[in-house]
Amino acid sequence: MKEPIRGKVASVLNEREIAMNVGAEKGVTIGMRFNVMEIHDENIKDPDTGEVLGPIERPKVKVRVTHVQKKLSVATTFRNKRVNTGGTGLFGPFTQSLMPPNWIEKYETLSKTEESRDELDEADSYVKIGDLVVQVK
Repeated sequence: MKEPIRGKVASVLNEREIAMNVGAEKGVTIGMRFNVMEIHDENIKDPDTGEVLGPIERPKVKVRVTHVQKKLSVATTFRNKRVNTGGTGLFGPFTQSLMPPNWIEKYETLSKTEESRDELDEADSYVKIGDLVVQVK
């Protein structure tokens, strides 16, 4: 079985896009999915043998490749959820409950806060330059 492609976040482009340091040379194609990983540096030890088992890697966010160049690629968040924005405003709860629903698609972002904006400084992102990215099969 072929090993998944591994690379790193090279840049946080905006609230939904990252640039990765792997591209066509490494086999990346449009549509591939990657997990951006969070690595806990603490090495876990086997309680019986004392052997160091390694750090824990957990996915932070899943992205899909939208653009590929020779040595880099761009990937974007793609998971979304339907959110009802109807019935909101300056009215009381009873009046709000009578208003029709207004469903919108809200996409997952890289932002630490709920405030949505296109530009995103790395300090405001939970994805950082140098984070590990691993292809999801």
